Amino acid sequence: MEDTKQNKPDVDKPTNEVVVDIDHISKSFGTKDVLTDINLQLKRGENIVVLGKSGQGKSVTIQCIVGLLTPDTGTVKVFGDDVAEMNEEQLKQLRTKVGFLFQSGALYDSMTVRDNLEFPLIRILKITDQAELDKRVEEALDGVGLADAIDKRPSDLSGGMRKRVGLARTMIVRPEIMLYDEPTTGLDPITSREISELILNMQKKYKTSSIIITHDMECAKITADRVLIMNEGTYIAEGSFNELKKSDDELVRSFFNETT
Repeated sequence: MEDTKQNKPDVDKPTNEVVVDIDHISKSFGTKDVLTDINLQLKRGENIVVLGKSGQGKSVTIQCIVGLLTPDTGTVKVFGDDVAEMNEEQLKQLRTKVGFLFQSGALYDSMTVRDNLEFPLIRILKITDQAELDKRVEEALDGVGLADAIDKRPSDLSGGMRKRVGLARTMIVRPEIMLYDEPTTGLDPITSREISELILNMQKKYKTSSIIITHDMECAKITADRVLIMNEGTYIAEGSFNELKKSDDELVRSFFNETT
C-alpha cells in the first residue's frame, strides 16, 4: 500500500522548537507503576504517534501534559512552562491552546452539530457575534466535509461522522497542540483512513503539533513524523515508521507484523 505520509511533500516539516518537554516523569497509582522514567520532546508542527498495548500509560502521559494528572517525579513543560507549577488560571489558559480528540468524540447529544461547535467559541473564545459564529462553524464543518450536517444531532450521524464533528469542534478554537486518544477506534478501514488523512490536513492547515495514541497501524503509518513504542511504562523504541518496522528488536517488530 502507498505510504501516504511519505508522499505528501506539501506537509511542512517540523521545526526545532520544542512545545512539549517531558523530562524523566514517573507515575504510580497505589502499588502499580504506570509510567517509568518517560522522556519525550514534541516539536512544533510534528506528529508523534505513541504505540503500545492497553494499560501501558499512554493516556496517562497526555493527561499529565494538560495538568489533569501530576507526575510523581520529573517535569512536564508546555511552551517552556512547568505544568505542575501552574495555578488554575494558568492551567485554564494552557487548555485553550491544547485540543483533545477523545475516542467517543465527546459531543453533546442534546445539541445540534451547530450548537456543539458554537459552544467552545462562546465559552473559550467569548465570541458573541452570530455572524462570526456562523462563519467559523461553517468553515470548520466544510474542513471535515460535513457542511450538510450542521443542523443534525450527533445521534443522527455515523461513528465516522461523529469523529469528524468532534475533530471540527476541537480545531475550531485553533489549538497549537492536539492530543488524539485512539482517533480511529471502532471505525471501518475506509473511514479510519479518512480520519487519519484529516489529521494530516489539520497538521498542514493549522501547523499543529500532535501526539496521537493509537493501536491502528495504518493510522500510524499515515500520520506519524515519528513513532514511539511504549512497553511496561516506558518508551523502548523511537524512529520513523519504516525504521521501526525494520528493527532488530523482536518486540518492536511485532507491532508491524500485519502492516505492509
